[in-house]
Amino acid sequence: MSNYKRLESQITGSVKLQRRPVAVAYRATAPAGIDKFAGTQPSGCSFWRIAAEGRSFYTVPGDHYNCPIGSYTHNINLPADRSPELEEALDLMVGAGYIRMEDIPGVFRLPQTPSVILYAPLGDSPFEPDVVLFSGRPASVMLLEEAAMRAGAAAQFPMFGRPTCMALPAALSQGTVASSGCIGNRTYTGLGEDELYVVVPGRDLERVAGEVATIAQANAQLAQYHQQRRETLTS
Repeated sequence: MSNYKRLESQITGSVKLQRRPVAVAYRATAPAGIDKFAGTQPSGCSFWRIAAEGRSFYTVPGDHYNCPIGSYTHNINLPADRSPELEEALDLMVGAGYIRMEDIPGVFRLPQTPSVILYAPLGDSPFEPDVVLFSGRPASVMLLEEAAMRAGAAAQFPMFGRPTCMALPAALSQGTVASSGCIGNRTYTGLGEDELYVVVPGRDLERVAGEVATIAQANAQLAQYHQQRRETLTS
């Protein structure tokens, strides 16, 4: 297993992230030594916030029932007595002009329902992540995206919007993606108005981490170049 403490330090040091990256994995069974989440949360992305704050744990499908949209992107079927909640949420979003029903088929989903979902701060992760969530200001996100491009690990997609949680299955199947976030995610996670997401597949993490220092140094050099041009060519 990779040295995730080293990888977190390597990446966050180069791109100046203020939040800890979050490792997420989808498994058939929970590994030994990691506790099940106790309590309730209003959304699946709430677990991202808890992991970024330093906790490692796992959830089961029932822990996600409060989030009909997140359950949909994670291929979790709501129980019969709660299944109308997805339609109600979609009706609200359509009625508000937030989405159109024809947008739904384009939403990425996990290919199968996970029995357990594991969360941990990347550097403390006791498991190999399927995806790693990074959040930060656009300049930091830019560096991660460029590192993924240099590593040949970037998906050929524009920045994703709503719902934010579809970025996880999208990254899992397509490669590193960026997401502008959505209002639900920002409410539940406390993501700042000036912050965005990048989601990196776990399989590509070592390669992306290996390129971030080069990209950060290149950007520092180019910043000087462009600043000089601005000063000498502006009249």
